[in-house]
Amino acid sequence: MSFKLTWYGHATLGLETSGFTVLVDPYFSGNPSASTSADKVKADFILVSHGHGDHIGDTVSIAKRTGALVISINEIAVWLSKQGVKAHGQHLGGGYKHPFGYLKLTLALHGSALPDGSYGGNPSGFLLTTNEGKKIYFAQDTGLFGDMKLIGEEGIDLALLPIGDNFTMGPDDALRAVELLQPKHVIPIHYNTWGLIEQDPNAWSKRVVAETSAQVHVLKPGESFSLG
Repeated sequence: MSFKLTWYGHATLGLETSGFTVLVDPYFSGNPSASTSADKVKADFILVSHGHGDHIGDTVSIAKRTGALVISINEIAVWLSKQGVKAHGQHLGGGYKHPFGYLKLTLALHGSALPDGSYGGNPSGFLLTTNEGKKIYFAQDTGLFGDMKLIGEEGIDLALLPIGDNFTMGPDDALRAVELLQPKHVIPIHYNTWGLIEQDPNAWSKRVVAETSAQVHVLKPGESFSLG
């Protein structure tokens, strides 16, 4: 098995690969769609895409409890370091070989102010090449952008795409993102947490299957997808 991906609700994800557990945007406390709690999850590494409270979430408490290394844009990494958290800073377009794979930070069209109002640098997505050579694209919070085509040229095995609209891409633009990325598999995220981003993922899935070659996996919070 190359990896196992768990959707915990909203844009919070857990990845098991190469014997490591990687949490992405760990927002549990105050998350009405969370399938578990911050004190129960395991983490060797934590990826934070941007500084908004529904993404940086419980990063500090989980990192201090588990000793996990947090990877984020450099401004957020510096902010976390000042709170006693182990952090590794990167920047857009920059990649680094971590024990769980090669991680590159990608463009994201969004904001990134931290909860205390500090400057959070640029928002990002993540392109991970696992140690087995599988490529996973975590778009996280973003609008549609044309350079998704360049990301797709990497050969994406799995894409995690927001479909909630209002704060991120909605269903129409997320479908266009699939057309640009051409992933083998896609999982919708960042929807139905609140009424403002309420969407029908199954209706979106039918459109994607009808108009692209991607396989869609609609998960309920707490459910997992494995790719061997």
